[in-house]
Amino acid sequence: MKKTLDQFREVVGRCRDLFLKKTADYGTAWRILRPESITDQLYIKALRIRSIEQKGEQKVTDSVESEFVGLVNYCVLALIQIALPQNTPLELEAQQVAELYDRHIAENIRLLEAKNHDYDEAWRLMRISSMTDLILQKILRIKQIEDNAGNTLVSEGLEANYRDIINYAVFALIRLSEKN
Repeated sequence: MKKTLDQFREVVGRCRDLFLKKTADYGTAWRILRPESITDQLYIKALRIRSIEQKGEQKVTDSVESEFVGLVNYCVLALIQIALPQNTPLELEAQQVAELYDRHIAENIRLLEAKNHDYDEAWRLMRISSMTDLILQKILRIKQIEDNAGNTLVSEGLEANYRDIINYAVFALIRLSEKN
């Protein structure tokens, strides 16, 4: 479990570094995005990963790894957006963004520890393509929840699905790094 936590933190550290560098470049322009637009960005990234997996080749230079990083960061972005009060200004200070990012990742680490305890790191036995499919399933669930105005009868809500996507994307990045 310690190895997994170390790997998880290392991967998330790289994701965070990119997120904060983009915040330095662009500010928090992403705050203008409605939840549905974030979901569509997630969907496009996951579909591209699946397309490359199925075709066995890619023609655009952006790596599959960069798409998994994008999935992590867009999910954190979504978690930040849904947690902020409606009247929060569009532009946030870089330090506040870093603190919000860290708070959401800390919750994901807590979730990882609980699930890894119960599932005994079953994710290490999964194919990366299965992780991609599960990410796509979670995105389709998010789209359905959004179409239902956030209402569910018995299912997990948006936050749980974003957190699962983060974990599967990080797991895929860990697995891809172990292949190299």
